[in-house]
Amino acid sequence: MSASLSGGVEQMLRQVTPGRYDAYEALLRALATPGQGQIWMLLWHGQAGAPDAQYGNMEVDGYGYAPCVTSAQELSASGWNRSYEVVDGIDVARTLYPDHFGLWLNPHAPGGGVGIPWPDLRRIATGLERQPAGPLRLQEPTIEIPQFYALLAQNAHRTPAVRSLRRAWVQPALGAPYLAIGLDVYDTSPPAVDSVRAMMQQSIGAVPDGLPVSTVAMSDEYDPVALWMRASARPFYDREAHAPAPAQAPAAGYGYPPAHGAY
Repeated sequence: MSASLSGGVEQMLRQVTPGRYDAYEALLRALATPGQGQIWMLLWHGQAGAPDAQYGNMEVDGYGYAPCVTSAQELSASGWNRSYEVVDGIDVARTLYPDHFGLWLNPHAPGGGVGIPWPDLRRIATGLERQPAGPLRLQEPTIEIPQFYALLAQNAHRTPAVRSLRRAWVQPALGAPYLAIGLDVYDTSPPAVDSVRAMMQQSIGAVPDGLPVSTVAMSDEYDPVALWMRASARPFYDREAHAPAPAQAPAAGYGYPPAHGAY
């Protein structure tokens, strides 16, 4: 294993300090580069490539991480005496994030190394530019754009695939803040997706110039913006809340028996 293969990760890792989100992003980019972002995964059970091979695990602040080291030299320094496997960071990211596991680099190092939480592993696995850089600051939008919300709700009501809409103001660690619209849909077939895309295109003209707007699928179990909206943001459009109330049976005592078993 040549030093150059792990050098990018180790070089970037040395630059990471609290608050240096640019250096942290550079570390993520190094890990996401096939052939350049290789790491030494510590195996708690089994041998590399064996069906029973199992990564080690550690818990930090209630979250799970798989420990690794960034070179053969760091492996020797760690004192690890079990097996290990050398893999691309992007492949490890694809393996770990669906189970909400992060990756911890060089936990034996002075200061304890650097942890990469599972949302950032998801960014590595699916493309760093496709998701905002964390940690994210999320809140209800305070910008006043009632025309846009009204038009969007009106168009959503005409789009049968849409169940509800939520919103959030997202401030990434790096990059400009933006308005996120959470799309909760009944149907994800291609025609339904096309109808929702058309709904957004018909509505986006009411957004003031210069205001970035993004959409988020509320069904995404791994998107931190969708998770926040499900927990903290009430819908500003809800088709089922706007549906007519079911007819109520007349009250008992006026010639009608009680409606046993009624919903």
